[in-house]
Amino acid sequence: MVSLTPFTILFGVVLLVVALYAIVYALVLIFKHSPRRPFSSEFTFLTNSDDTKGSSEDQTINDLPFTREIGTADSTGIDLSVIVPCFNETKRLKLFLDDALPVLNSMADKTWELLLVDDGSTDGTAEYAITWAREQNLPPGTLRVCRLEKNRGKGGAVAHGMRHFRGYYAIFADADGASRFADVARLIAAIDDQPAHSPVVAIGSRAHMVKTDAVVNRSFIRNFLMYGLHTLVYIFGIRSIRDTQCGFKMFTRPAANLIFPYMHTEGWIFDVEILIIALRKQIPVLEVPISWHEVEGSKVELARDSIKMAIDLVVMRLAYIIGIYSDQKLKNE
Repeated sequence: MVSLTPFTILFGVVLLVVALYAIVYALVLIFKHSPRRPFSSEFTFLTNSDDTKGSSEDQTINDLPFTREIGTADSTGIDLSVIVPCFNETKRLKLFLDDALPVLNSMADKTWELLLVDDGSTDGTAEYAITWAREQNLPPGTLRVCRLEKNRGKGGAVAHGMRHFRGYYAIFADADGASRFADVARLIAAIDDQPAHSPVVAIGSRAHMVKTDAVVNRSFIRNFLMYGLHTLVYIFGIRSIRDTQCGFKMFTRPAANLIFPYMHTEGWIFDVEILIIALRKQIPVLEVPISWHEVEGSKVELARDSIKMAIDLVVMRLAYIIGIYSDQKLKNE
């Protein structure tokens, strides 16, 4: 019979811990994410042609700027950039654009641009947007469409847009128009209360709506999965933010430059990584109540995507904890 000395027990415990760490490390390595490297064509954008100059083309192709090459306080002539990730959105995009345009035009003290990132659509989303811009008589370059050759996922589309905008403020907004676009003024006001030219994030929040019909009337399974995800997010370290998933988030240019070049995740859970990086870098995150309503035609498949989001969340958080992910190493540069 082998006697168990304190040293033997300690050695066994250490061996077990090392084995468990090795298993976790290996699993995270297997399931970790790396952003797809952009194709050269994805560094260009389409815009409507200048009909006043007698152009025979409906659209023109130009090079996108690189936001990191623009100085913190440099003026580009654009104050606000609106980034809209799109995947097969010809049926819903007009509602969003028609909601946003009057708001943008009413901001007399702000110049703006719309940057649509077409995430490999097959329904003519890019052409639809260009036609809309022409019908609205928008000057060329006001609405820009960047076409991704292959689908990257919502997170990848947002990150791409956030690396190629011109404004000082940049907001990404879902193409379905679920968030009331007029609330963009609330996010700008929240940011303007912070020191000028500093990294700041302002996020739209639906937390105040938790007992309203917009949430109560959802199906049981949808609410169950929503609360389950929120619980996981809370467990894995984001406790100061009540609504991490709202698709209405604004960044100052300094904040965007500190966050998006370091992103790993391109799927639905990318919102959480944005906030994790912001909190790790001590960037202020301001939660601002906004108006929101459910819109039909969601691209999320509840059961499948909820499970994938949960797995991605666990993998992402562990990857940062054990050093597989870094918020100091630029991705794809």
